[in-house]
Amino acid sequence: MAETKHVVLDWDGDLRFRGGAPGGPTLALDGDSAAAPSPMEALLLAVASCSAADVVLILGKMQAGLESLRVEVAGLRREEQPRRYTEIDLVFHVRGTGVDETKARRAIDLSLEKYCSVVHSLAPDIRIGYELRLG
Repeated sequence: MAETKHVVLDWDGDLRFRGGAPGGPTLALDGDSAAAPSPMEALLLAVASCSAADVVLILGKMQAGLESLRVEVAGLRREEQPRRYTEIDLVFHVRGTGVDETKARRAIDLSLEKYCSVVHSLAPDIRIGYELRLG
């Protein structure tokens, strides 16, 4: 069944905003990146956290013994307006007792190709790439 999500955003002055689901926790955003992540940085964080959540769940199902996961993300933006992303590259730092390259790559591939709703909500011409670093 289709699901509709709702969020509310309030202006805090200058280019600062705070928002989230009604009655839920909020997230600060800053168009100048001075007091909080900018909306474009928040988009990269959304890609990273969506994919990371998938990887945690998938490796858990594989009983891989995940101990730590860190995702670094770089987004290449157009110089002209709209300054949207044209490329997004992720670096997954994965460590665990039973995590090997095959399992980690399988989890990441499943996330990026099938499960990550944020990635699949982006324009289809945005190139998404990743690198895996074990240990």
